[in-house]
Amino acid sequence: MTDWKCRPLLVAPGDQRALKRTKILLQKRWLATLVALGFLAVAFAASAFWQASQTLHRARLQAAAEPEIPLSVIKLDRQLPAGIDTISSPAVFNDAIEFQGNLYLAGPEGLHVFGPDAREIARYRTGMELPPHPLTQLATGFLTDSSQPELFIATRGGGLLTFNGRTFSQILPSSATCRDLTAVLPLANRHLLLGTAKNGLLIYDSKQLRVFQPKLADIRVTALAGTATDFWIGTMKRGVLHWHAGQVDHFGEAEGLPDPQVLSLAASGDAVYVGTPMGVAQFVDGRFNRVLAKGYIARSLFVNGEKIDVGTIDEGTLEIPLRADPSSSTRPALRDLNSEVLRFLDVDSRLMALAKNGLYQLDQNAGGWKRVIGQGESLLTDSNVSALDFDSLDRLWIGYFDRGLDFLSPDGRRVTHVEDEHVFCVNRIVYNRENSQTLVATANGLALFDSAGRERQVLGRAEGLISNHITDVVLEKDGMTVATPAGITMVDASGARSLYAFQGLVSNHVYALAASDGRLLAGTLGGLSILQNGQVLTNFTTTNSGLKRNWITAIVGVASDWFVGTYGAGVLRFDSTGHWQTFDDATGLFEVNPNAMLHDGNFVYAGTRGHGLLIYDRTRGRWSWLTDGLPSMNVTAIAVHGDSVYVGTDNGLVRISREYLASR
Repeated sequence: MTDWKCRPLLVAPGDQRALKRTKILLQKRWLATLVALGFLAVAFAASAFWQASQTLHRARLQAAAEPEIPLSVIKLDRQLPAGIDTISSPAVFNDAIEFQGNLYLAGPEGLHVFGPDAREIARYRTGMELPPHPLTQLATGFLTDSSQPELFIATRGGGLLTFNGRTFSQILPSSATCRDLTAVLPLANRHLLLGTAKNGLLIYDSKQLRVFQPKLADIRVTALAGTATDFWIGTMKRGVLHWHAGQVDHFGEAEGLPDPQVLSLAASGDAVYVGTPMGVAQFVDGRFNRVLAKGYIARSLFVNGEKIDVGTIDEGTLEIPLRADPSSSTRPALRDLNSEVLRFLDVDSRLMALAKNGLYQLDQNAGGWKRVIGQGESLLTDSNVSALDFDSLDRLWIGYFDRGLDFLSPDGRRVTHVEDEHVFCVNRIVYNRENSQTLVATANGLALFDSAGRERQVLGRAEGLISNHITDVVLEKDGMTVATPAGITMVDASGARSLYAFQGLVSNHVYALAASDGRLLAGTLGGLSILQNGQVLTNFTTTNSGLKRNWITAIVGVASDWFVGTYGAGVLRFDSTGHWQTFDDATGLFEVNPNAMLHDGNFVYAGTRGHGLLIYDRTRGRWSWLTDGLPSMNVTAIAVHGDSVYVGTDNGLVRISREYLASR
């Protein structure tokens, strides 16, 4: 058989020129084909690039079309107040990250910096070096004007903090709803996505702050993950949102999410993991794929190669292989860690887990967690203070929202802690100088302590009170009156007698009491009741008086008048003639916390919810605000002793000298 591939081609001499022309024509056509194919490839790449550019361009144009949110940039280099001292409480952590070779742990009381040996090398306190707002989340990255990486710190109420390793700056939006940040995502284009608790998703570029997109302006953001052109948004109740190519896709329970509340997000390659209270949803290429860790509360997530680590609320951590058969019923590996797991970190190839009480490292040999950073030394048992008072031995009694109470020795060095089935949630502490008893009003009864600090008796419904939940107690000449959510109970030598709305009280839910000259004032959810000899004389509400809000939270006597704290109208004066008066600088749209008011003869103090401490100088006849030095803007309790004012907040306790207050 002839091999035509090897046979020489015989061409007549006259046809050689035609053949040559044919070859040249074929070469030109082949070259044209190559050029065309190259052009198509370049065109395809250019088209893809153009589409991505157009997506970013549309996003920028859309962001630019949104109204700019005014803001202030503040350098935090202020001098610390000399007259304010912090009384130490245990550190509580919300987030952690590695930055400039050190570990930064953030929490309500401030920012802690630990070196490679896990020793603390710096601390920045809220209210002192930092603004008085809890720190919520950390991230690192660049802004458009950054020459080096920066640490970004989200706060609850104080906007965004930035730290370059030497100095802090505060980015403070004019809108209060834009200051409550829940999530931070640095983008490769040197912008920041900021999730808020009430105002949706914002974007910041070091110069301007804007709403990212109108349709994302009313969501409660819980988590963020992804890139500048493709990112995911976790929400409180609306599932997870996926922003890509200028559009937003929504995934809820109907689309496979095990729960509409998103607690955490993690992205890796083309996969995204969404943590919820009922498990982890896996998405691949923007589409729902499957649910992992069904039934577990996925508080935090970390993709670690071919497996994912899940941090739970109280069941430790789970390790789930990602290549496992989806139909397999094998339970994931569970490691104990007796605390809520907030975040995972990879530090020098070491897996770490952050909990509220410290940072833990995975011990590969033992297969469990070992704490490497703790809460540090502290004097007090807790930081969420709810009540304060002094006894005749100069001991400071400190009630906590859910940790019982401490009493601090006169030298301020020793603490005795009391916590049991009754003394748990403390609402009010009142010292009785007549018999040296301390009365502690709790959600589980009225506890009576003797002069040695021993719990002697607990009064509740079984002892004649109208309710076990005690909100306030006031001492009178021949006995005491107890406030509850079901009315009031008057206790004297003859026994206990209760009064509620059926007998004329303006509302059953009583928050605050005050007594003077045989009269009792009861501040309730529905207004103010005036009683005498156990009978209701009159009731004041917004409909029959100058009272601006019916909800009364605190009452103190000032000379012949009363200063009344409200929930929603600030402070008003109720004078001896029965008329209500407003204050130009203290009556407003803010809340006074329950029983967080005190009069010491010269000043009236009012603790507010989210606005700091309000102080009335009787000599000058004017009010002023104190926020410097406070560990939180939520002031919950006040006590005065000697030359100091003690201010309790939901984030710690401080001692303020009266000299400092007088010099302001």
